[in-house]
This record gives sequence, C-alpha cells and structure tokens, in this order.
Amino acid sequence: MNQLFRNLLVLALCAASLNAGHAIAAAGDIKVGYVQVDKILQEAPQTAESGKKLEKEFGPRSQDLDKLQKQIKDLDASIDKDALTLSDTDKRNRERDSANMKIEFQRKQRELREDVNLRKNEELAALQDRINKAVSSVAEAEHYDLVVYGGVAFASKQVDITDKVLKSLGKK
Repeated sequence: MNQLFRNLLVLALCAASLNAGHAIAAAGDIKVGYVQVDKILQEAPQTAESGKKLEKEFGPRSQDLDKLQKQIKDLDASIDKDALTLSDTDKRNRERDSANMKIEFQRKQRELREDVNLRKNEELAALQDRINKAVSSVAEAEHYDLVVYGGVAFASKQVDITDKVLKSLGKK
C-alpha cells in the first residue's frame, strides 16, 4: 500500500511540474508594470492642492485655537502676577475661568483634529481614485496585462511605470 501511495505521489508531482512549465511559457507574453504608490502620493500635484485646500478650510479654526491658547496663557500669567493682591474670591473666579477655558480649548482642539482627519481621509480617497484612473489609463494606452502596486519585494526599472502615471496625473 505504501508503495502504491508513493507511486501515485510521484506521478502527481510529475504532472504538476509539467503543467507549471506550460504556465511559465505562457506567462512569457505578459507585459507587467509596477507603480510606487508612496512616490505618487508624495509627488502628485493633486497632493499639494489637497494640502492647500485643507489649510484654507481649517486655517481660521486653527488660528482661533491659537488665540484661545494665548488668552489662557495670559490669564494664567495674570493670576500668578496678581496672586498676592487678589482676594480669595477673585483668585478662585479667575482660576475657574482659566480651567473652563482650558476645557473649551481641549474640546475645540479635539473637534478640529477629528474634522481634519475626516477631510484628509476624504481627500485621500479622491486622490486614490484619480491615481487608479491614471494607472488604468497608462496601462490601457501601453497595453499592460498586469500592473502591481506596493507590496512587491523587487521591481526593476523596466517595469516601473510610476513616472508615466505621475505625468498622467499632471495633465489633469
């Protein structure tokens, strides 16, 4: 029985190696391209546009936070400076105002951070969609059978079409 099992195993391995040889021969006609997504995300003109758009959208809120932080700092400095001349009631009131301002600052800061992250993700999704369309456009125009994104151990310069995709993104 063991001998029969070994013979069947050897026969199956031989058949598998023959099929693999045919698959490799057929794969020789495939045109493959590789795209460095990180490079595209850094160098695409749309990335800079997106950053400017976010800065314009959230700049005023960020400036308001800076003003509030300065008010808190000035109030704390005033409390420290006038500590000896202030009555206990006035001192407590100012400290309470400072604490409330700090809580408000932290809330606004958290909200701004969440809103910025949400918009960054939206902008990134739109940019990824543009990148996918540009990759498809280049692949179809140059008759690529397969285009691979990141996660590749090695890709030669011959198959790297990143610059072509960047040019395609620059046109739009």
